[in-house]
Amino acid sequence: MSERSARVIGLLVGLSLGQWVGRRARDRVATWEPPGLIDWGRARELAVRFAGEVRLGAKEREEATATYRRLIEELAPAIATFVGAPVPPGIHRVYAFDRIDWIDANLEGFAEILRPLETLVSLPQHPLARVGALAWAYAGRSAATVEIGMALGFLSRRVLGQYDITILGREPVTTGKLYFVEPNVRWLIRTWRLPEADFRRWLVLHEVTHAFEFETYPWLREHVNGLLREWVEALRLDGNLGRRFIEAVRSATRGEVGHEGTWIELLMSPEQRRLFRALQAVMAVIEGYSNFVMRQVGRHLVSEYEVIERKFEERERMRTPAEQLVLRLTGLDIKLEQYRRGEMFCRTIAERYGRDALTLLWRGPDCLPSYTELSDPIVWLQRVRRSSEQHDAGPNENRQ
Repeated sequence: MSERSARVIGLLVGLSLGQWVGRRARDRVATWEPPGLIDWGRARELAVRFAGEVRLGAKEREEATATYRRLIEELAPAIATFVGAPVPPGIHRVYAFDRIDWIDANLEGFAEILRPLETLVSLPQHPLARVGALAWAYAGRSAATVEIGMALGFLSRRVLGQYDITILGREPVTTGKLYFVEPNVRWLIRTWRLPEADFRRWLVLHEVTHAFEFETYPWLREHVNGLLREWVEALRLDGNLGRRFIEAVRSATRGEVGHEGTWIELLMSPEQRRLFRALQAVMAVIEGYSNFVMRQVGRHLVSEYEVIERKFEERERMRTPAEQLVLRLTGLDIKLEQYRRGEMFCRTIAERYGRDALTLLWRGPDCLPSYTELSDPIVWLQRVRRSSEQHDAGPNENRQ
């Protein structure tokens, strides 16, 4: 056999082998499926690592839970008198948590919210395009997993209490749960030298007011869940998130984030932004009203109230640059802003028109302030009063 013939045969064998390998690779690539949106196991590992494994023993948990239940028995009647509503029947679903308990409870909530997005990524049929899309999908999953884990881990070290409204019907119940993260409460009492009994009262007042809000007005739970469903569905149907992400990075680099906006909103379509701001507005009212009630009732029931308030104001001012960065990157700064805007809104209405004017908030979803009305409570009050007058007038009088 000539050298030339050997080369031809070698080339043909090589081409055949290459085609066989190519077909096998193509067939293998065609079977690859996109990953889930979040690696929940990895997110939990990151959160727990960031939180530090501070666990409560069974006896500690039992004693702390009993303490919080006694405080609720003591304080709930005063809240009921102030807000003009009976004590909710399900108010004693109370749990003393450690940080990992809190992470696990909230991971479940996040997973339920994001479930519709799990099948969001689709892969093209062309092998090379499919491999590229798959690489991007895994990169996005990794980034989202790190953000969820970091946010939960960071929060688990700071959160003191939480009223869980049972997001999106995780359970067939109509009442929420009260969580108190006992290791954080103890750390704060010890580090700031706070009066223990008074500080626990102060904390319980805020969280129990949430129970009054959601259990006295059942429509509120469904309204919040409805907005969440709409927002997640808008995300699910969005095909331009990648393009907006690139545009958001460019805008943020040029310092073009508006005063009223956040970097998270740069990633959203107009419809997503509308729903996001509606959620911000309702959560601002929920958090702000609880803070308002806590302060008003607490001044009479917590002897060291002023000391506790002053300590928390110092805590806000002494946040480190690293903490500020984490808050901004994870969007948790939005939560803090909700407290401020919502409480200012409630305080302005109460001071100018009396505390009873705040009962208008709880007549239904249409009576909640919009995002812009949070900054102009007088406009909100005029709108709601006008709507109430038209409703009370009835259809016959409206036609005159």
